[in-house]
Amino acid sequence: MWQRAAVAIRAQAPAPAQVLVVDSGSTDDSVRIARRAGFCIQRIDKRMFDHGGTRQRVVESLDNADVVVFLTQDAVLVAPDAVARLVDAFADPNVGVAYGRQLPRPHAGVLEAHARFFNYPPTSRVCHFDDRHAMGIKAAFVSNSFAAYRRDMLIQVGGFPKHLILSEDMVATARMLMAGWSVAYVADACVFHSHDYTIRREFQRYFDIGVLHQDQHWILEQFGRPEGEGARFLRSEIFYVLRHAPWLLPAALLRTIAKYTGYRLGGASDRLPSTWLRRLSMNKRYWDT
Repeated sequence: MWQRAAVAIRAQAPAPAQVLVVDSGSTDDSVRIARRAGFCIQRIDKRMFDHGGTRQRVVESLDNADVVVFLTQDAVLVAPDAVARLVDAFADPNVGVAYGRQLPRPHAGVLEAHARFFNYPPTSRVCHFDDRHAMGIKAAFVSNSFAAYRRDMLIQVGGFPKHLILSEDMVATARMLMAGWSVAYVADACVFHSHDYTIRREFQRYFDIGVLHQDQHWILEQFGRPEGEGARFLRSEIFYVLRHAPWLLPAALLRTIAKYTGYRLGGASDRLPSTWLRRLSMNKRYWDT
C-alpha cells in the first residue's frame, strides 16, 4: 500500500515543495521506498510516536511552509491533481483547514464501503462554527489521513495537542472553528483509504473515541454529543446493507452494539481498573504514559 501511495505522491502536479516521511520504527521496506522516491525521512522510535505530538513537531519544523498537507501511509491519492485541488480551498481567506474525500479501497466490503460513502459525500461544503447547531460534532470532523492546514493559524490556536489517544485532527479543527476559521470539505480531492475492521477492533476503536471525549469534554460541550450522528449512521447503514448485502444485517447490528458498548466504556475509563485499559484499547501505547 505504501508503495502505491509513494508513486501517487510522486505523480502530483505541481509537485509538493517537500515531502517528509516520519517513520516510527518500521522493519520492512518503507524507508527504502521513501528514499527511492526522493522523500525526506525523519526516523523516530516507535515508543515516541504520538498522534498529536509527532505531527506538531513536523508542523513546527516546516517554518517555510504556508500550507501543510497530511497523509497517512495507507492513503493513495486518486489523481495527479488531488493535492492541488485540496490546497485550492485556501483561495478562500477564511478557510483554515481543508480535507479531502476518502473512497473505499478496491475490493472493499459492503460495510467498509458504506462507512466511507456516509462520511465522505460527493458534494463539497464549507463549515463554520455556527454550523454546529445543525451539524453537531460533525462540524468539527476532519481526517488527517488526507487534510491540509494553514500552518501559522494552526500554531496560533495551539496546534495538535500532545498525548491524545486519537483524533488530534478533530481537536485542532474544533479550536480553529472556535477562533473564527472555516473548514472546507473538498469532494473532488480524493484518496483511496478505508479499513476492514473486525468487530473486536471496532469495539477498541470506539473505546478510544470514548476516552478522547472524556479527556476533551469541552468538544462535546461546544459541539454536542455524537449519539445523534451515530443514529443517523445506523439508519443509513441498515438501508445500504438491505440494498447491497442483506445477509450482512446481523453482522452490522452486532458491530453497532460493539461500537456503542466500547464508546460508553471509554467514556467511563477513569473508573475502570487500570489492568483493563490496554486490553480494551486499540492504541495500547497510549496507556504506557
